[in-house]
Amino acid sequence: MRFRPARINAAKTTTACRKMLRALVLPAAFLTTVMLFAPAGRAQDPAAFYAGKSIDLDIGYSVGGGYDIYGRLLARHLGKHIPGNPTIVPKNMEGAASLRLANYLYAAAPRDGTVIGTVARGIAFDPLLNESGAQYDARKFSWLGSANNEVAVCVAMKDAGITSFDELYTKPLTVGANGVADDTYQFPAVVNAVLGTKFKIVTGYPGGNDVSLALERGEVQGRCGWSWSSVITTRPTWVADKKIVVLVQMSLAKHPDLQNVPSIMDEAKTDEQRQIFTLVFSRQIMGRPFLAPPGLPPERLAALRKAFNDTMADKEFLADAAQNKIEINPVPGEQIQALIKQGYETPPEIVKKAIAALR
Repeated sequence: MRFRPARINAAKTTTACRKMLRALVLPAAFLTTVMLFAPAGRAQDPAAFYAGKSIDLDIGYSVGGGYDIYGRLLARHLGKHIPGNPTIVPKNMEGAASLRLANYLYAAAPRDGTVIGTVARGIAFDPLLNESGAQYDARKFSWLGSANNEVAVCVAMKDAGITSFDELYTKPLTVGANGVADDTYQFPAVVNAVLGTKFKIVTGYPGGNDVSLALERGEVQGRCGWSWSSVITTRPTWVADKKIVVLVQMSLAKHPDLQNVPSIMDEAKTDEQRQIFTLVFSRQIMGRPFLAPPGLPPERLAALRKAFNDTMADKEFLADAAQNKIEINPVPGEQIQALIKQGYETPPEIVKKAIAALR
């Protein structure tokens, strides 16, 4: 008898193999899903993560200025509103008008919610305005909120001999500034370029308090881009004793304290000038911004934003702010995120002209 090999039905064999693979793979996939997601959910619980930990709150300016005062005020109260109640440790990381800190938060800081910071309000728009030192995409930061919707002013010391904004079209005023990325430089620079005023800008001061000291020493005659909240907090006697003249408000809207002081928006003569000023001065809405690196776990970002909002309404926090004459007019993180997105949608021709004005 001749041996005949059995015929194999390829179709039936393939179907059988597929059934066997499904029987093996589906349970394995299910187990993998359970192992991946169940522990991760527990690991990312904010209360469990933050319990026993500390959070660095990095401040992009030197001690004693407005950003430092707001940063340390928040540090005293934020921890009790974060699940797990971590300790908040304020630290100063000054440099390049807080660009150093912004670059660090974007590229090097841990992205786990253990580092947050406060930077200049203009940091969000520096990449759009072609600031060469800005090595980040501001839209990707985890914006937590702002402690104030700011109005900045330009002031002259009384002995400078400038008594009104109109005089700046014909008389020079030497003003102190931190760096080219800071409001103290950019605000007078853009007003010079757009309106033809005569500000002379001296840069190189590491923080706002250093500019104020330079005013006291007579090194400079004035200061622009100075938040009114900082003026009344850090130099209240200058206001009470009329040692300074407030020349103009540099914001989209006037401050209730300064209804008789002209607004820079009123000085704009054309639609183009108003559009440039709107792009540059819209940062005032996020006057004292706090942020974290990009890519935070969503649960921790939500917890930090809620903690920020809760702190802004905390009676002890508000009493502390009032005692130290610190203005609080908070803006939520989501609103800041939307404001930045809107700014980056500005028509390119207006952006180019704003860039030219700032140079």
